[in-house]
Amino acid sequence: MTKQDADSQVPLLFLVSDTGGGHRSAAFAVSQALELSYPGRFAPVIEDPLRQGGAPARLRWVTALYGPGIRLTPWLWGAFWHSSNARQTFRLYEQALFAPVYRTVSEAVARHRPALIVSFHAMTSRPAVRARARNASLPPALVITVITDLVTPHQAWRYGGVDMIVVPSAAVRTRCQLDGIAPERLVDLGLPVRAEFGAWPAEPRDRAALRRSLGVSEDRFFVVVLGGAEGSGDLARRAAALVGRLDDIEVAALCGRNAGARRRLTRLAGKAGGRLVVKGFVDNMADWLHAADIVVSKAGPGTIAEATACGAPLILTSYVPGQERGNADYVARAGAGCYQPTLRGLVAEISALRQDPARLAAMRAASAGLGRPAAALDIAALIASLAGRGRASAGRALNGQGGTR
Repeated sequence: MTKQDADSQVPLLFLVSDTGGGHRSAAFAVSQALELSYPGRFAPVIEDPLRQGGAPARLRWVTALYGPGIRLTPWLWGAFWHSSNARQTFRLYEQALFAPVYRTVSEAVARHRPALIVSFHAMTSRPAVRARARNASLPPALVITVITDLVTPHQAWRYGGVDMIVVPSAAVRTRCQLDGIAPERLVDLGLPVRAEFGAWPAEPRDRAALRRSLGVSEDRFFVVVLGGAEGSGDLARRAAALVGRLDDIEVAALCGRNAGARRRLTRLAGKAGGRLVVKGFVDNMADWLHAADIVVSKAGPGTIAEATACGAPLILTSYVPGQERGNADYVARAGAGCYQPTLRGLVAEISALRQDPARLAAMRAASAGLGRPAAALDIAALIASLAGRGRASAGRALNGQGGTR
């Protein structure tokens, strides 16, 4: 690409934080979709104002607690989430813990001079709006929030001062409207996932080839066990129970950042007769989900969005208190999976499903029906339609003024 080509690209700023993996994954999916739909037209930059180098050490320390917190003491995270999920208490938490985000976001806006700012994290929407107001010398930038909690978003997400909010479900849209945000500022496009999650193996022979490429059996009932980016949800114990109690299935445990679970399961894999595959982070998650007969996971929104885009049946075993409450019911009501929080229930459910191909096929079809693999492309189209417009133009484009809680 020539310098002239680069200079003609529309600059975009995507704000994320690596508290979990879902925020960056969603931003990357939209960035990928922009390049697929509008090659060379946009230049999105993904920044983490909560954890990158410019953030003060205290802020980086606070946000680094999220991963160990949801893995080791989810009840404590739940207490924090619920206690901050009100306007007054949220403002106190924000001032005490997250005030530096306003500075780091403002610096990012001044540095990149974006035509449009997209917030993929609850704690960056307000700072983005403030940064736009304080950088009056820059071209006016719209601010869009893309909510990445599937059913029960924290009130920090539900900030009507942005120009538009992309919601992942009807439940979130309703919650935002109850908060007084005008319907014109809400658009239900789904939770964005990368393009490869929607590209299903077309034929049985393609799926067999995919399994061979992953080094797993073509013939055994194949279960993929996940715990999100942090490898939470008691992943190691569940994977070990499945391998130990069901001797004719194969299990892949994808442990993410959970090095302890990976070490424990790696020791077990040597005794499992080739029926247990153990990985940390993988860059081909879509292949694992497409290859699976069933996916076992905590009820993380990103995992649910990716698995349903692949049409994979789900057994959900736990949820992070607060933002993941309701996700298991969301999947179960659609028929795309079920909730089994106990080891006994999990083992019994998989034992029944492997002997009931009709029920498993129905769950797979329901999962595909729940999935929204085109969400990233739809959000990219929205960004393309709004990029470069000023705030006043956006107001006209959205057909009226909305609430600004």
